[in-house]
Amino acid sequence: MISKIIAREEIKLPPTQEKMIISGWGETTIKNTIVEKIIYLSDDLKVSGYLAYPKDQTKKYPCVIWCRGGFGNAGAIDQFNARGIFGQLASWGYVVFASQYRGNAGSEGKDEFGGGDVNDVINLIPLADEIEIADKNNWGIEGWSRGRMMTYLTLTRTNIFKAAVVSGGIANLRCNAQESKFMHYLYEASMGKNENTLLDNCRERSIVNFPDKLSKTTPILLMHGTADERVLPHDSIDLSYKLLELKIPFRLVMLEGGDHFLKTHRQEVDAMRKEWFAKYLR
Repeated sequence: MISKIIAREEIKLPPTQEKMIISGWGETTIKNTIVEKIIYLSDDLKVSGYLAYPKDQTKKYPCVIWCRGGFGNAGAIDQFNARGIFGQLASWGYVVFASQYRGNAGSEGKDEFGGGDVNDVINLIPLADEIEIADKNNWGIEGWSRGRMMTYLTLTRTNIFKAAVVSGGIANLRCNAQESKFMHYLYEASMGKNENTLLDNCRERSIVNFPDKLSKTTPILLMHGTADERVLPHDSIDLSYKLLELKIPFRLVMLEGGDHFLKTHRQEVDAMRKEWFAKYLR
């Protein structure tokens, strides 16, 4: 077998930062997990990412793909946050795979904001073949903000995932381009200013336009803050109507007063994420 992971390096933080991780994500995040920087092959491009897993190697663990937000290097996950975000998820009993997407954090290629870079998510799946403790038949996926769009697009291309968790995410790009200055700027930066091209790309990346292509067997937990000014709350509400019509299993949670990052609801959000994955990834 030709290895898809071409470089691995464990993340080692100084004691002061480890204490900060423990304070923010819990002691088991540091004590019970390993988080590595990786470089892997995606469409013949060398793409940066992360791998996290429990230190206990005596059994197999379900796999979770985590999709980051942002565009370009704005939103890229640094080593400190990787140790916290992915270490916490690994401490719940999962092997975690994450991509920085092509063109970012030293990766080859160009970030296309939901174009060819969706392959960078799909191409994480074969990496599990190289991780002995990974249960390759048991997959979940999670996405935040732009990562939620990436999650939806991934769910149109495979039904391998038994559970999905999405938060503050983009479901209707055209709508948000009209109503959110932040999102309009983001679309122009990633897809250009030509109006026709921009609208075409937005339609192609907006899951509300083709929800019927989503996996019918992947239960989705949707979380959104009611005070989110970056990705407007009705993105999640609009999509929920589509999911109801298609009888796709989901749970919609609107968190009162929550901003785009759901900072004031962090414990509640973590509890829901943990419960959702535990329910479906067995």
